[in-house]
Amino acid sequence: MVRKTRGGRKGFTLVELMTVVIIVGILAVISVPLYRAQVDKARAAEGAALLGSVLTAEKVYYTEHKSYTDDQDELGVDTTGNKYFKAYDVTDKADDSFKAETIGTGVASTIKVRMEYTNGGGAELYYDYNYEE
Repeated sequence: MVRKTRGGRKGFTLVELMTVVIIVGILAVISVPLYRAQVDKARAAEGAALLGSVLTAEKVYYTEHKSYTDDQDELGVDTTGNKYFKAYDVTDKADDSFKAETIGTGVASTIKVRMEYTNGGGAELYYDYNYEE
């Protein structure tokens, strides 16, 4: 609401301005954490894509050797185009299953993506957005 003040000037009262500042502050407090969570999910998608490439390479290897491998040279997964997830590890390999994980770097260093794969059950992805070494 615009009010006339002495001398015919128009303007907002201090109470009206402070109300707007408080409302903007409350919206910022609510929206910034939600925004950061969405950014982390977008970054984690790169890790999931990397593990998808690992899964494909492991399936090809399994077709040829009837077992899974933890040798990254044999898998040949290329990570050069990745911005946040540049390395991965294959762990707990067995005759019919394996686990793989990747940890982000830089601003994504608190994100860990893990995959568990079994021949009968398929792949399951797990995300940890607050990972600390």
